[in-house]
Amino acid sequence: MATLELVPGLITTREKVAEAFGGSIYSGGIVPAVRSGMVFVYSDPQVGEKFGYTFDGRAEDDDFGILYLYTGAGSTGHQEFVRGNKTLLDTAANDRQVHLFVAHSRVPGKKEVRQRYVGRVVLDSEAPYEERWSPVEDGTSRRIIVFRFRAAAGAELLLLEQDALKPAARTSVIELPKEPAPPKVPRQAGTKDRKTEQHSASETTAYVSGGSRMVRRREGQLVKAFEAHLEKAGHAFKSFQIIVEGEAGALRPDVYDATDHVLYEAKGQATRDNVRMAIGQLADYRRHIGNVEALRVAVLLPSAPSPDVRDLLAAQRIALVYQTKSGFEGFPLPEC
Repeated sequence: MATLELVPGLITTREKVAEAFGGSIYSGGIVPAVRSGMVFVYSDPQVGEKFGYTFDGRAEDDDFGILYLYTGAGSTGHQEFVRGNKTLLDTAANDRQVHLFVAHSRVPGKKEVRQRYVGRVVLDSEAPYEERWSPVEDGTSRRIIVFRFRAAAGAELLLLEQDALKPAARTSVIELPKEPAPPKVPRQAGTKDRKTEQHSASETTAYVSGGSRMVRRREGQLVKAFEAHLEKAGHAFKSFQIIVEGEAGALRPDVYDATDHVLYEAKGQATRDNVRMAIGQLADYRRHIGNVEALRVAVLLPSAPSPDVRDLLAAQRIALVYQTKSGFEGFPLPEC
């Protein structure tokens, strides 16, 4: 059996990885290796470009450290949690190590691609994946699963400048259809939150901080509760994916009430800082959504803010809706 030491920065090939640890050489970007209890992920942004998307790469740093996005398997139709995607989704529950590689260069005289080893990763414990949407030739769009990788506990990730997400070539707004949500991923087992630590510009180690996770969870619960409230009131609702020319990543407004033509931005806390952030996000989103003149905007909060924050929203002509024990105060918005 061949031996191979997985050290971040190692340049190797899929064949050599398979010889050392098992797994197929030609089974796509997500390769389970039963013999070693590992899963190997091979990221190649150029492959995604052929199918109309560039979702692979290092995203902007966030409150929880370094984040690497990886597009799931499936070149036609909606991507689902089957085969390789399900294998990757289940790695936490199955206690399987995940190792990330990125395409490095061609092997001279061959079609084979050299791979650079980035390091051992895990799916983000709170948001293991996100949905993106890619337009197709018939004018519709298909769902893309984008996995969110963090460094495994104690692991070092070697990420270079060229690993950053590629900026979009043009601005696009896709109206997202209402479909059943994909299954939830099991919580990562045996991982602990740690503070973010950064090293040189070319080499980064990512750890997950726990500071804002509870707020994000509250925000998600608030949105779900409000959508249920909208549905009970007979309102149609949806959201959008906004990709901006020259930027990487996608913008995703929280809730659009199609019945009343209102765009909502939710926050997990009713603090001034959170409301100020929501004001800026709404100003950004509304520029890209049709019929801007008639569009109304509102901030959705889990409780009533202070009187001065209420005045701030009123001064910006932004409506306020907040959750109470009996429902949502401020909904429906008064007629103009």
